[in-house]
Amino acid sequence: MLVLRRKKNESLLIGDNIRITIIECAADGVRVAIDAPKQVSILREELSEAEQTNKSALAPNVNSVMLLQSILKQRTDNEQKDSQTS
Repeated sequence: MLVLRRKKNESLLIGDNIRITIIECAADGVRVAIDAPKQVSILREELSEAEQTNKSALAPNVNSVMLLQSILKQRTDNEQKDSQTS
């Protein structure tokens, strides 16, 4: 990790096409401006973490899917046996 000290209106460059400029320094935080190509995704870290949490919550658990398949198969098998004995 690189740690830099910057003052208001000073910038730092990342590669050839990303510029981060310090806009304001205050007791409650720092405001920065980021100039980057449109194809570069820029997210606050907490939003990125929330996005990952949401994506993992949407993905089915393989064990749960297998258990559900097993239950449905047993149910189908039992229904077939019941229909044959009737």
